[in-house]
Amino acid sequence: MKHANVALFVPHAGCPYRCSFCNQRTISGALNSPVAQDVRKACEIAVKSGNANPENSEIAFFGGSFTAIDEEYMISLLESAKEYIDKKYFKGIRISTRPDCIDGRKLEILKRYGVTSIELGAQSMDNSVLALNNRGHSAEDVVNASRLISEYGFSLGLQMMTGLFGSDRDKDILTARRLIDLKPDTVRIYPTIVLENTELAKRLETGEYKAQSLDEAVELCALLLLMFRKNGVKVIRLGLHSGGSVEEGYIAGAYHPAFRELCEGEIYLKQMLECLGKKDRGRQYVIEVPQKSISKAIGQSKRNEKALKKAGFYCKIKGNDFLDDYEIKVKEL
Repeated sequence: MKHANVALFVPHAGCPYRCSFCNQRTISGALNSPVAQDVRKACEIAVKSGNANPENSEIAFFGGSFTAIDEEYMISLLESAKEYIDKKYFKGIRISTRPDCIDGRKLEILKRYGVTSIELGAQSMDNSVLALNNRGHSAEDVVNASRLISEYGFSLGLQMMTGLFGSDRDKDILTARRLIDLKPDTVRIYPTIVLENTELAKRLETGEYKAQSLDEAVELCALLLLMFRKNGVKVIRLGLHSGGSVEEGYIAGAYHPAFRELCEGEIYLKQMLECLGKKDRGRQYVIEVPQKSISKAIGQSKRNEKALKKAGFYCKIKGNDFLDDYEIKVKEL
């Protein structure tokens, strides 16, 4: 079924801190904050395209700390969006904000104007990592805000980052575990990208910070993806979206326009090697994967096929409509 999520970026608006990694104008390509008329225009475009759907389409405000911006301005944006919720073009409004900018009064306002989903930029659940990256909130703020959001009946989304300054693989895995404990509906995972005009770029230049490599991020995020899936949490974004001015502002870090596909390819490769591990090398095998995941199982530029061959296995990968995500079957030819 067609759908169109209307995404509006509010760069830096409401943010009382400048995080070490943050250059939202580069990420979104947005130079100016939207006004009410911009919201209406974006919604009209989606409606006229025929893609708006009240079952699975949302109007989303991302980029800043939505509940920290001037209240009158915030309500003007929400009022404009609510017009299209009331007309049944969209199912609701999604907002992104800081964990320390949530309280009962703000949640009452959000509910009144049709907000259904709230995402918190947790980024890490390690207080030392949060402090080193100028986040200005604590892990306890994430816990408290998550509890309030769930109690008020909103869909809870949490965002985390891997490879932050001061973090490591173990701390990132612990962050994922603590987020799972909060029982969010959705999660976004972002490997840290070093962008120009950020504190992290300065730390990289002085050698104080070492950026996570693409291979390191893929291996870790593949593991995190399976962790969240096993615990019933939907990962709705894996890796920074392409577009805006990301490519122009990129300096270092694990950025790839098809990052999720790389991670899912890694999952399939490990699954295949594990299943083949006890079988005879030099023989030919058929590996069945979900029909929709054939390209992921083969890997970008046939990376996985080459890895299997290097390991001594000659395999043909084919689709099976009855297999679930990441499920495989191995048969000898």
